[in-house]
This record gives sequence, structure tokens and C-alpha cells, in this order.
Amino acid sequence: MNVLVCISNVPDTTSKINFKEENTSFETQGVQFIINPNDEFGLTRAVWLQQKEAAKVTVITVGDASCEPILRKCLAIGADQAVRIDLQPQDGFEVAAQLTAFCQTNAYDLIITGRESIDYNGGMVGGMLATNLNMPYLANCIQLEIEGVDLQLQREIDGGKESLQANLPIVIGAQKGLVEEKDLIIPNMRGIMQARQKSLEVIAPIETEAATTVEVFEKPPEKGPVKLVDANDIDGLIDLLEKEAKVL
Repeated sequence: MNVLVCISNVPDTTSKINFKEENTSFETQGVQFIINPNDEFGLTRAVWLQQKEAAKVTVITVGDASCEPILRKCLAIGADQAVRIDLQPQDGFEVAAQLTAFCQTNAYDLIITGRESIDYNGGMVGGMLATNLNMPYLANCIQLEIEGVDLQLQREIDGGKESLQANLPIVIGAQKGLVEEKDLIIPNMRGIMQARQKSLEVIAPIETEAATTVEVFEKPPEKGPVKLVDANDIDGLIDLLEKEAKVL
């Protein structure tokens, strides 16, 4: 079984975010980048398949050389090989187009993307990739069991969970639940040393154009000062809720 896990290089949520060039470009200086959490859930599940089904696990990202540290971490976690498409994408359309071109020349039984990335939260790449490859797509996947080419799947829906059956090949959008946070693999020294010997291939991108443009980035407004109300001042609390918060 060949498994492809699509990886996004995203800012750590604890990083302080700033913009440059009149707020039209993201300032990466001083920002810590990590594996997109939804992608890491998918990668962990893929490594389990590697151990149980002898699956070959490849990780891929679309990005410049700054993405290579997270690919090395993926290799240390357990992926067999890594691929970087050498392009700084401008939107999800470009990412999907680059991944499509790669998958059309490399056959995979299971393609795992994150449900969404935590930077732009677009949630579009998995669906577009599956459509381009004429493969079924299951978003918000929280359970995956494989028996031959038959799949038992579960996804999260509003108010509950939905169980489905499918066949390989398929594209799934991973999220927490496919594995739990406690199950995430922390690379050990052995894994880190082995990662240095594994293949990290850099390939040229196909010619694509972004379908969207950025006009300006804008931070949310700063929160106003907090007003503390004495626990016994019920009338004062009600007055603030009614006149200032306007929630009564």
C-alpha cells in the first residue's frame, strides 16, 4: 500500500504575527513554524498503517527550502520518504494543482490531507485534489479501518458522527480523532538519526497561476480593558451587561 500525506508548514499559534509591505505580506522573521496539527494526526495514522500493513509512507509539501525542517521531522516520526515541490504557493488552488500533477505520475492508494491548515483555514485542498484525480473525498475523518481495499470510515458532522464504507483509492481530510493528541509520535534520537539517511527529494513545480490575490491583511481589533465588578454588586453587573455589553 502506498500512502501519501500532504503536509503544510504553518506558524505556531503562540508566535506573534505581523505583516509587512503595507500589510500585504506575512512577516516570517522570528516566527516558529510547525507541522500543521491536522496533517500530523494524518501522518501518525499513516505510520500506524506502515507498522500494521507494511504501507510505504511518503510526505509531500509545496513550499520553499524553509519547509525542509518540518519534512525532516516527518521523516523522524516515521515517514519513508519526503518530497518538496519547490514553489512558494499563493493560494490553495496552486497547492492543489501542484499536488495533482505529482499524483498523476505517482500512484497512491490513500492520500491524506489535513481537514484544514491553521493559518488560512481554507479547507479546500483535499476536496480539489480529489476532484482533480477523480477520487472520492471524505472530510473531517475521525476513523479509518482498512481490510484489503475495503474501508470503514467515520467522519464528524454537526451534532454527531457518520459511518461510511468506501474502497481504495481515496482522499481523506484528517483531524483530531483519527488519532488523539496523546498518540502523536515524538521523534526520538534513533528516528532523528534515521531521518538523515532517508530521501528528501526536491522537484520543480509545474506552471500554475494563483486564482486569488491578497489585498490587505488586517489584525482583529485589540480587546478593550476589563471591568471588574464586586461579587455583591449585582445591580452594577446588570447595568454593565445592559448598557455596555448590550447582552440584556
